[in-house]
Amino acid sequence: MTSTFLPDKRSGPDVGLPSPAADTGRGRARRRALHWLTAVGFQVPALVLFGALVLLPMLFALYASFFRWGGFGMPEDYVGGDNFTRLFEDPVFLGDLWRCLVLVLLSLALQLPFALALAVALNQRIRGRAVYRMLFFAPYILSEAITGVLFGMIFAPDDGLADHALGAIGLDGVGGQWFADPSTVMATLFLVMTWKYFGFHMMLYLAGLQSIPAELTEAALIDGAGPWQRFRHVTLPLLAPTLRISVFLSVIGSIQLFDLVWVTTAGGPDHHSETMAVTLFQHGFKRYQVGYASAISVAMFAISLVFALAYQRFVLRRDLEGATTTLRGGGS
Repeated sequence: MTSTFLPDKRSGPDVGLPSPAADTGRGRARRRALHWLTAVGFQVPALVLFGALVLLPMLFALYASFFRWGGFGMPEDYVGGDNFTRLFEDPVFLGDLWRCLVLVLLSLALQLPFALALAVALNQRIRGRAVYRMLFFAPYILSEAITGVLFGMIFAPDDGLADHALGAIGLDGVGGQWFADPSTVMATLFLVMTWKYFGFHMMLYLAGLQSIPAELTEAALIDGAGPWQRFRHVTLPLLAPTLRISVFLSVIGSIQLFDLVWVTTAGGPDHHSETMAVTLFQHGFKRYQVGYASAISVAMFAISLVFALAYQRFVLRRDLEGATTTLRGGGS
């Protein structure tokens, strides 16, 4: 009787070895884990610095705002919300809010339109436009301290360049106490702010203008649209995202304005040019009322945060939705 040998399908050199599919799955998981570890490794130093230099000071300022504290030792004299109640009873802080609003409105009504007009002009094919762009952007490169010292000398009473220039053209009575007169200090300060920051917004607008396809403007020109119609119906709508970012930066900058004011006027005369940041500095580092200064910092943060969230929700919504849609489309 003969028997037929049938080889066992389980035998052979491949028994006990992982299947290619399983090996591929484990390799993919390993690579994914390695990618995550690499990403986390790059992010940890930045997160540690951000936490130590931003988050922890913010949390400590919130904690200190509930104490009457001079800045030495640990806060112990708990006063609850008295510092925040004091804010809205303090005429200086209420004046800071009003001056902040004035600066915001002046920036939106004068500074940004001026920067936009210059950007549109310098976007044309004119001789020497690169030189003009450099000259108009140069003030933004200077530090606020240098700008403050420079304009402190220009607007020095009776001896500054501004008074001499006005006297040379027969307008001696127009000049005078630029930074020292309560009736002129805010207008003078806004003039300095405009000189310092309009170049930054002008460059933003130039970048936005250069991203507009020339074919659209040429098509409007062929259709018979004049310069104002082309600007109103072609340029302005396509420049709207850049305008919205510019407005956001201008408002936040007005809320947090400090160094330019401190160098030029230190908040004077008699608090007439003081901002929230200057008031914070005065109480925190001059009077050692760190608890109250912390409350001011919390109020500034809250105002900035509320504005940023509202602006993102109601103004930047379309821009953010477009970016999200683009990212999703690119990833599919």
